[in-house]
Amino acid sequence: LQLVESGGGLVQPGGSLTLSCAASGFAFSNYFMRWYRQAPGKEREFVARISSGGGTTNYADSVKGRFTISRDNAEKTVTLRVNSLKPEDTAVYYCNTWFRGSDYWGQGTQVTVSS
Repeated sequence: LQLVESGGGLVQPGGSLTLSCAASGFAFSNYFMRWYRQAPGKEREFVARISSGGGTTNYADSVKGRFTISRDNAEKTVTLRVNSLKPEDTAVYYCNTWFRGSDYWGQGTQVTVSS
């Protein structure tokens, strides 16, 4: 099983990015997918999740209304659109899934929000 994130970068406050996670090695369309983030000196925190079919999404209160999670089961990708970025959104963003009793993580993609 492999998860590979991309799309991070440096953006000004108020800007937007689209983060992507490419999945392989498992039946992607059968599993919930999640995004987490970890800021410097802080614990990793939940950001968003999407059900296997894409019909149900959940968000952390801190990102609700600004971030949107979506998935393409044919392409085996999950996307996080991040809008109205704030400096406090600066973190490494990770793609995650729970598969056969274990957590799997990608390598992460850095998002830096700074003027």
